[in-house]
Amino acid sequence: MDTSEDVALPAGLIAEMRTQWRVLIDTAVWGDLKSEQLGLLSRLRKRILELGERLKSLDADRAWIPKRRERIKNLLGSCLSARDALAQAERAAQGIGGGHDADALAQAFLGLRRIMTSELQKHENAWAEALQALNEGALREDDEL
Repeated sequence: MDTSEDVALPAGLIAEMRTQWRVLIDTAVWGDLKSEQLGLLSRLRKRILELGERLKSLDADRAWIPKRRERIKNLLGSCLSARDALAQAERAAQGIGGGHDADALAQAFLGLRRIMTSELQKHENAWAEALQALNEGALREDDEL
């Protein structure tokens, strides 16, 4: 089976991550957050926007990639980029020193981290196994030549 649909995240998971990201960006832009570090809130907002772009890439159409192996590698790379962007945004948020919405921001980060380390990780593991099986199959084909 070489279809692009088997190399995609479920729409429900994308919607869940998108909703949690919206809480993050809303809190970062409109929330009452305080920091003693000059420019920290601007950097935090920038990191959260970058995180949104990385999360969007998880939902990208990969039908243009002809081989399933390459589609899986592309999606796994997008997952890694999204995790990295989350870690960078969380590091930026560590400088938040107060404000009425500081706890809400922390909870939004925790919610998104939970989704990415549980639900997303399950899919990543399945794709990694599929990629390994494809690679083993390609090695067997090369040995037969």
